[in-house]
Amino acid sequence: MVRLQGRMAFPLGPAYIWRMKDTAPDWFETCIGQLTANGTQRVWSVLVTIFGDLAQSGSDQISGALITALTSLAGIKSEATRVALHRLRKEGWIESTRVGRNSVHRLTDFGRDQSAAAAPRIYARDTNNPDTWHVLIASVSERSRKELSDLMLIGDYIPVNPSTAIAPGPVPDGLEDLLGIESSAISVPDWMRDLCGPEPLKAAYEQFWTTLQLVERHLPANGLDDPLQTAVLRVLIVHGWRRLILRHPSLPPTFLPADWKGAECRQKVLQLLDRLPRPSLASLEAVLGD
Repeated sequence: MVRLQGRMAFPLGPAYIWRMKDTAPDWFETCIGQLTANGTQRVWSVLVTIFGDLAQSGSDQISGALITALTSLAGIKSEATRVALHRLRKEGWIESTRVGRNSVHRLTDFGRDQSAAAAPRIYARDTNNPDTWHVLIASVSERSRKELSDLMLIGDYIPVNPSTAIAPGPVPDGLEDLLGIESSAISVPDWMRDLCGPEPLKAAYEQFWTTLQLVERHLPANGLDDPLQTAVLRVLIVHGWRRLILRHPSLPPTFLPADWKGAECRQKVLQLLDRLPRPSLASLEAVLGD
């Protein structure tokens, strides 16, 4: 059973999402509509966010019923959720166990490692401003270009052109066919800022900034008392932020356009997450069992 605002309860089933639309408060529908307005959410990616935000500990597990409840509130059909769970199992992100007629799901070691690696970029309140940068330059040889390409796969590099990349920190050890230059003095021209903050990504940040402000205005001032609503709003905020922040390297403001909204989005995301504290899995499962 799923309870809304502590008043009415409905069993999960084919008509669940429609009943939710009829009974959910207007502010909640408005927030969900804003956070899902672009319609481009990949369901498997939303599930990664659910596990990463709500169940990253090795002992955490989420029932299939809870996953269905959360994704239904986010406007995702149960069939799509089942397909996405199958994909995540196949790709080694989660493992599932049958408990009677139900299933419980948890992150694998691989899934936890991936989530933990992304967490600092997503949840950090302050961004680093590196003191040292290095530039790698490849020659025209295939061997040199491949060495640069391989390093870019494992490092936080900014591609300047096909033969040049820049990254924070000292020159890596063991270079063979690359020229490495290290410096603490960096001058960033406008063309580099445009390269690091391209117009489509800049526009996506501006749109997300507008969405966050609208969500903030519609959230109840006295907080939420429904853990399912809290969890869904948290997940969708984190998901929208995660999809943006992981699309580019971690960069200080000097490498980005002057009107870049990344810092404002980070601050607003964290403010909203403070207003939507992470519910425990026990409290979420208890709502379903009422």
